[in-house]
Amino acid sequence: ELPPTPHSHHKHGQAANGFLFLRLLRLFVASPCPALFVIMSSPPIVIATRGSALALAQANFILSECRAAFPGEKFDLKIIKTTGDKMQTASLASANLPKGLFTKELEAALLTGEADLAVHSLKDLPTELPGGLKLGAVGRRADVRDVLVYRSRDFPKRIALTELSPGATVATSSTRRSAQLREHRPDLNIVPIRGNVGTRLKKLAEQPELAATVLAAAGLERLHFQIQPDGRMRGEGIPDGLVATLIEPEEMLPCVGQAALGIEIRENDPRLEAVCARLNHADTQRCVTAERAFLRAMGGGCQLAVAAYAEMKEGQLRLRAVSFLGGRIQRAEGRRAADEAVLLGEELAARCPAR
Repeated sequence: ELPPTPHSHHKHGQAANGFLFLRLLRLFVASPCPALFVIMSSPPIVIATRGSALALAQANFILSECRAAFPGEKFDLKIIKTTGDKMQTASLASANLPKGLFTKELEAALLTGEADLAVHSLKDLPTELPGGLKLGAVGRRADVRDVLVYRSRDFPKRIALTELSPGATVATSSTRRSAQLREHRPDLNIVPIRGNVGTRLKKLAEQPELAATVLAAAGLERLHFQIQPDGRMRGEGIPDGLVATLIEPEEMLPCVGQAALGIEIRENDPRLEAVCARLNHADTQRCVTAERAFLRAMGGGCQLAVAAYAEMKEGQLRLRAVSFLGGRIQRAEGRRAADEAVLLGEELAARCPAR
């Protein structure tokens, strides 16, 4: 049984007068199972999510986890359109874009009580959260790698990043990916691309001027898209003739928080904290805490041309980071105890000054 959420008390205002209290008390006493009565009378826990296929897949995964952990509770999904969803023509590489493009409206729903939990791709969640909200839980991290996707008719055999044709056009709106692609292949022509995963794959299949695009392996996995042993991609809605090569972190460091789901909640809400305690994966939380501390110290925006990836190694945190800010490449690596994640992230940021 979950404790009541503080927010539920003020939803009904002055309706909880003496008469209503006595009626509820009589029902409680008359109930054959008073504990069950309390659970059933609790308001549903509303999970806020964006409406893209990937966001819904992630939210439904968290929904199933919640229902399995708390079978006596009712959980509902609420789909909310964000500013980022509405800006389908804007380049995400622009330094002028506001923070929280894909999170602001979900956070507003948390603060007004329209929703109780918000499910985010953690890479989209700003390092500074609005007052009254906190990161309640971090789910177990999926495959953290990026994936190079291209057409089989152009490359009959699976290729590495270094084997793209000279001057090939690669589509990505990520400043992090763009910078690392140019580091390995200065000759590449990098162009922006927008849309959900399915839309990007369709554009690659239909636009011959595009040689390749780069996507997150975790997103493909959550959409049940498979990469066969020969590299060919399979899954509902995937255009024919696409091939994928996984890019190891040693070649392309992932985005801060990549492949992890973040669960954002209101502060000081025991009911929601009890849910998050069951959803949280401790090692992943430690890793992303180090990464997010690095990003926050570097300036805090998910559009920054920086990358960081933390792992638990022999009971310690190992963090690798790279910055392309200020027109130069700076790399850093460090290790600290598992409970020193923030110090580790800040330490590496100090070794990668933006100027």
